[in-house]
Amino acid sequence: MTTDDPPLPNPTRRNVVWLTLQFVLRLVFAAWLRYRARAIENLPIEGGGLVLVNHQSFLDPLLAGLPLRRPISYLARDNLFRVPVVGWILRKTYVIPINRDAASTASLRNALRRMEHGFLVGVFPEGTRSVDDNIGEFKPGFVSLIRRAKVPVYPVGIAGAGDALPRGGFRLFCPPVRVVFGAPLCEERLAELRVKGREEELIQFARDAVVTCQREAQNWRDGTE
Repeated sequence: MTTDDPPLPNPTRRNVVWLTLQFVLRLVFAAWLRYRARAIENLPIEGGGLVLVNHQSFLDPLLAGLPLRRPISYLARDNLFRVPVVGWILRKTYVIPINRDAASTASLRNALRRMEHGFLVGVFPEGTRSVDDNIGEFKPGFVSLIRRAKVPVYPVGIAGAGDALPRGGFRLFCPPVRVVFGAPLCEERLAELRVKGREEELIQFARDAVVTCQREAQNWRDGTE
């Protein structure tokens, strides 16, 4: 932290904008998506952490943050901040702007600073929305956060968001959406994989955990578990 860094808000307290958005979306998502989530207790009520979420639609940040009693500070494309109303909401809900094509040192430092302050920071390691229910390959950008932050890493799996809000479309009637919050990744294994030269193993380890959560969410959604 430098003297130029603005003070950060309470990392476990939702502000008025967050609370209002959460209240409205709970009603909307319950009716539209028949939204349900489970294993929320895997995310602690305080303390910093990195949250890895699969990416199916623009709804994903809302779906992962909806059931929590604390905010998630997401990383999002900087061009979204220039959209009227949307940009204002992003700023008021602790979102960190990042250039997806050239992730800046400032964005990385900001994310690290927030985790050290006690925030949950959320990222979508696929880098873009998947074209189907399958999770795409993880981009390596999040590895720097895992290596430098030394905080717990939590996988989250979403199923059904792509059916509700697919690329270039919207469906009023769609199958239900389910979200599963996984247990934190094994710290001993993370410590082994944080060393230089084991990036691919670290990426695969993290991806496997998110895939497990997403498959559980999909089975729950399909009623096959």
